[in-house]
Amino acid sequence: MKKALIASVLAFGMTLSVQAADIVDTAVAAGSFKTLAAALGAAGLVDTLKGKGPFTVFAPTDEAFAKIPKADLDALLKDKAKLTSVLTYHVVSGKVMAANVKAGKVKTVQGSELTVSTSMGVMVDKAKVVKTDIAADNGVIHVIDTVLMPK
Repeated sequence: MKKALIASVLAFGMTLSVQAADIVDTAVAAGSFKTLAAALGAAGLVDTLKGKGPFTVFAPTDEAFAKIPKADLDALLKDKAKLTSVLTYHVVSGKVMAANVKAGKVKTVQGSELTVSTSMGVMVDKAKVVKTDIAADNGVIHVIDTVLMPK
């Protein structure tokens, strides 16, 4: 079947292009990161996370953002400097797959350190990692249940 499809494509002179999705496109396609995507846009970080990377992103779901009182979230989304700090606190340089996670401190792109614990499932600061290893062409996403706030 696959050979027949390729032969048909070649016979008609069509070309197929397969492009892997970057961190942002992967998150948007998942459908549960609408608030994160909007926040990345408001902070001007979309192009950064579409860049070469690699990045490891601890991505809070829409439900995680919903835990923040609406007035506080609205204020955060309007404060570009603070929003950038919060979002980059969720990003670590490099591609760290779940199998390679170790308990301890890890430096974020924001400059502060996250505390990773593995004693009761994987926790990043006070956020529980609920899904791991969502691969993107420029890194990996691990889904968390709480928005992390830098100290």
